[in-house]
Amino acid sequence: MAFHPNLDPEIRATLERAPLPAFDMANLTPEELPGHRAQVNAMLAAAPPSDTTVVIEDRQVPGPDGEPDIRVRIYRPGGDVQGRPGLFWIHGGGMIIGVPEIDDAMMIDYVERLGIVAVSVDYRLAPDHPHPAPVEDCYAGLVWTAKTADELGIDPARLAVGGASAGGGLAAATVLLARDRGGPDVAFQLLVCPMLDDRNITPSSHEFTEAVVWDRSANIFGWTALLGDRVGTDDVSPYAAPARATDLAGLPPAFIDVGELEVFRDEDMDYALRLTRAGVSTEFHLYPGAFHGFDGMVPDTALSRRARETRVVALKRGLGL
Repeated sequence: MAFHPNLDPEIRATLERAPLPAFDMANLTPEELPGHRAQVNAMLAAAPPSDTTVVIEDRQVPGPDGEPDIRVRIYRPGGDVQGRPGLFWIHGGGMIIGVPEIDDAMMIDYVERLGIVAVSVDYRLAPDHPHPAPVEDCYAGLVWTAKTADELGIDPARLAVGGASAGGGLAAATVLLARDRGGPDVAFQLLVCPMLDDRNITPSSHEFTEAVVWDRSANIFGWTALLGDRVGTDDVSPYAAPARATDLAGLPPAFIDVGELEVFRDEDMDYALRLTRAGVSTEFHLYPGAFHGFDGMVPDTALSRRARETRVVALKRGLGL
C-alpha cells in the first residue's frame, strides 16, 4: 500500500524496512475468525521479560449476574504490596480479538515504573458474545477489583480505568456504567486511541479507507460484530458506543490520545472536547504522522517513545504519584 504523505518520516522508514503483516478484515468470515484471532494474538503477545520482579497471577472471578466467571490477569510489584494505586486495564482488538497477554509488556512497565497494581480483564469477544457481554464483563471485573482492593494491595481511592483501541472504548463505557450505577469510584480514565463511535460518520472515518492498521472496513466489521443490525441506528446504547452518551458530567478526569492518520481521530477529538465542556478535566494528545497503534507496532521510533512516556506521566498525575 502507498503510505499517507503525512506519515512520520521515521515511522515511514521503519515500515519500509520491515513491513507489518497484512490482515484483510473486510473479507473475513465468521469461520475464519478463530484462526485470525490466534494468528494476531500470537503476533502481539510476547513472553514477559525474564528479569522482571513483577508477580503475574491469573484468577477466575465472578462475571456479570448469571454469566460465567471471567479471567483477570493481575500484575503486582514484588515484596510487600499495600495501599498502592491501581489500574484496571482493558485490552484492545476491535471487539473481536485479543487477550490480556498482548499487553503484558505495557502492564509490567507501568508496575515497575509507578509501583502500582494492575488488573487486566479477559472479556468475552464479539460476534460470539455481542453487546452487552464485553462491557458487562469489564464492569464485573472492575467491581471485583474494587471489592478485593485490600487483598490486592490497592488503595480503592486511587483506582484508574484504562484501555487501548477497543479497550479504550470499553474503558470509557465502563466508567460511564460506574457513574450511572453508583460505583465503584474511579479516580482517572486513561483512554488510548479509543474506539468510541459505531456510526462511522466523521471525516476521519471516511478518510481512511486504507490505513497501516485498522481502516474503515475493519472498523465497520468490528462494530457490526458487536452490534449486529443495530450498528449505526438509533438503537445503540452509550455503554456500547460512548460517543452516543449525551451527558458526560460527573466522570473522572481523563487522558485521551490518538494518531493523526487513523479512523478514530475525529471521534476521539470530539469526545475530549465534550468531556472538557462537561467540566471533566481532560488531557488530549494528537500525534502527528501517527497511525493506529503505532507505538506498539514501531516501538523504537521517537514518536512512539514520546507517546508511551506521556501516558506514564499522565498516570502518575491521575493517581497522585
